[in-house]
Amino acid sequence: MSPDELVYLGVLAASIPFGFLFRYLSSSVKQVAALFLGLSITITLCHIHTLHSLVTVIGTWIIIKISWQYAPALSLSWTFLYLLFFRLATWFDLPQPTPFANAIQLLLTLKMVSLANEVNSFHVEKKRDVSSFAKSPVIGGLSQEPSLYDVLSYSYCYVGIMTGPFFRFQTYMDWLKQPSPLSLPSWEPCLQRLKMVPVFGALFLAVNYYFPLSYVRTDEFLDQNIFFRLFYMVAVFFVFRMRFYSAWCGAEAGCISAGLGCYPEKALSKPGGGPTVNYSPDPTTEEKYDFKTIQNIDCYNTDFCVKVRHGMRYWNMTVQWWLHHYIYPNAPFKSYALRAGWTMLISAYWHGLHAGYYLSFLTIPLCIAAESAMESAVRAKLGPSGQNVFDWIHWFLKMRAYDYMCMGFVLLKASDTINYWMSIYFTMHVVAVGCIIVGKVLKGGRKEGRKGEKTENMKTEQKTE
Repeated sequence: MSPDELVYLGVLAASIPFGFLFRYLSSSVKQVAALFLGLSITITLCHIHTLHSLVTVIGTWIIIKISWQYAPALSLSWTFLYLLFFRLATWFDLPQPTPFANAIQLLLTLKMVSLANEVNSFHVEKKRDVSSFAKSPVIGGLSQEPSLYDVLSYSYCYVGIMTGPFFRFQTYMDWLKQPSPLSLPSWEPCLQRLKMVPVFGALFLAVNYYFPLSYVRTDEFLDQNIFFRLFYMVAVFFVFRMRFYSAWCGAEAGCISAGLGCYPEKALSKPGGGPTVNYSPDPTTEEKYDFKTIQNIDCYNTDFCVKVRHGMRYWNMTVQWWLHHYIYPNAPFKSYALRAGWTMLISAYWHGLHAGYYLSFLTIPLCIAAESAMESAVRAKLGPSGQNVFDWIHWFLKMRAYDYMCMGFVLLKASDTINYWMSIYFTMHVVAVGCIIVGKVLKGGRKEGRKGEKTENMKTEQKTE
């Protein structure tokens, strides 16, 4: 493990016991303590680069105060443009931001855009209430516009400050105002989330030792046979998954110990978004709670779901919610594949400026188009046993597609990514294009194929709302 990874591990490990202590604090003390701890972590690890995050927060607050009507679009433009400045800091003779500053800036960008949208919704609903003389049944809406202190407290809350998960401002306020945090589930769900972390961590260290990423960049690697080169991307993606499974499960445990994102099961909470239905306590029954609001990874379904599009749903789930609600609906296209491509482009930009991100993320729409074509042309015409075989083949190709795309994500450079893909003859690009061609040749009628694809896309969008 690198020194930076050890620091991340230390912050994650310390956040869990600290979380249990926060359950004993009053609302006001909890807010101050979480801000103080988060700022301490930021200043200690980022030093002068803390100013980047502070400028982002102040800029967003000014936008909200000046023009709440246009705050969603302006905050998105402001935070994403500042990300560009942040990443090109050396061009302006400024010091290169640390990896810790980058992690904080990424999550802060999500928070600020979400905050602007929440404040905009608050004012819109407030005007609607006044004009209709009735309270709007908005779910999870703000009760008042946040102050600068509230915005700073939310931005620098220690929970998930470098690792996520993303959570909305309303989720943060609900956490501060919990009436009896000590009575909420704590140890059991926390241990449940942590139980596989040692396994994930051990597998990460072991497989990474035998299959280091650096070997891919050597001439010796290119001398290996095609089957070894193909297998190597499987091992690299396995290491990648184990690393993030460990980190995100640990980050979720930090939220659980503090009680952040804890809602009754009947609230039907979504990762990132929180409750989707109005709820009220029932004194006659024992309330059951969950932490779905801060769930960032579904390890089983990430590995074993069948489709490429479904794989995205179970990975980095709170960020997927953010993309689905703030980017996907505003895409300048109507086609699902093009809207997905636009969303992946924005996601790649959010991750960074390395060409590997774009090569990887923009391969996803091609894979989605390929699986849609084969589903409508082949799977729809098979019987139950045939569909079962089709699904197993589909799952195998889905995993290979993510193995393939992961190489761009971790190699980062365009030259390294293309050199590797070339060494395996652009296998998954060829397979995807082949599936699209075969699907168009075999499907029984253009309209029928489009109807099936449209139905599937509508189901996908409904499940992520």
